[in-house]
Amino acid sequence: MNRQLKKRSLFAALIAFLAIPATAATDSTEVVPAELVQAWWVDGSEGLDISGLSLCWGELVAVADKASDRFYSLTPHLGETSVALVERARFTPPGLPDDQPVSLKARALHVASVDLSMDFEGVTCDEEHFYLLSERHNRLASLDARAQVARWTPQKWLESAWRAGYIHDFNGGSEGLVKAGEDFWIALERNPRGLLQLKPGDREGHAFFQVPPVAGLDFRGFSEDVAGLAYYGGYLYTLERNAYAVCQRSLTNLHANWCVTYRHIERSPEYRYRTGRFGKGEGLEVDKRGIFVMLDNNGVARMKDESDTRGLLLLLSHPAIDVGKRLSP
Repeated sequence: MNRQLKKRSLFAALIAFLAIPATAATDSTEVVPAELVQAWWVDGSEGLDISGLSLCWGELVAVADKASDRFYSLTPHLGETSVALVERARFTPPGLPDDQPVSLKARALHVASVDLSMDFEGVTCDEEHFYLLSERHNRLASLDARAQVARWTPQKWLESAWRAGYIHDFNGGSEGLVKAGEDFWIALERNPRGLLQLKPGDREGHAFFQVPPVAGLDFRGFSEDVAGLAYYGGYLYTLERNAYAVCQRSLTNLHANWCVTYRHIERSPEYRYRTGRFGKGEGLEVDKRGIFVMLDNNGVARMKDESDTRGLLLLLSHPAIDVGKRLSP
């Protein structure tokens, strides 16, 4: 990047920072240990790296890093210790975007490997379509109910996010997706982490927000990140993987009402994987049953069974926090 472009990028990032509410961490947000309702080992997830969750038309669906031409469904039941990952649909993935820059690596993977060409990290839906988030291209792919051919949506934010100071890290781009009403929310993973709100008609990405920090969260020296998003009851939920936390946030200012931390569950002898330097939370969904967190184990085996490389789905209970203290959506 030349010096003039660097200056423009820094200036754009400064403008974006000044345009949002102050984000100083406060001690007013309640951070409580999560209570585990149920955990399920995910049969059939070996080697796929499940990365995104969403409740669509009453069905829990998932996408995977290493499956660019299909997505999946899960039907977890209380009292069972495993859940089957079932292929929900197989489709033709979109071609290379022709209206934004495409890296040499992305071009090479597109030719060399269908499975790795998209790197889907999030999934959401509305009444008519599924939407899959490609981190490889920082773009949304749309599928209708028949789910046969995926097409890029008009929204693109790669260049605007770059100018605003986001997604400069390798493999630290668009990581989470949810549709809240008419708006899409995109999680920009780390260094810095941020949120992008795409309103109807916004095709370039203009509304970038920092994520207000929470004083009670401990990222243990790793990047403050956002790995997944959910929307429920008028609130936005953020999966803050390296702090092993899920936070409920107001849509008006993104400040956290409360957070639950689940490190004691993920790192317990029963559920721990053989390596755990980073948090493994990737997928997030929230409904009346509780908070679903999908752990992406990156092919690593369980500590208690070196032959078992299945992913893990957690269901955490909603915290018992005084409703009167909640921020407005």
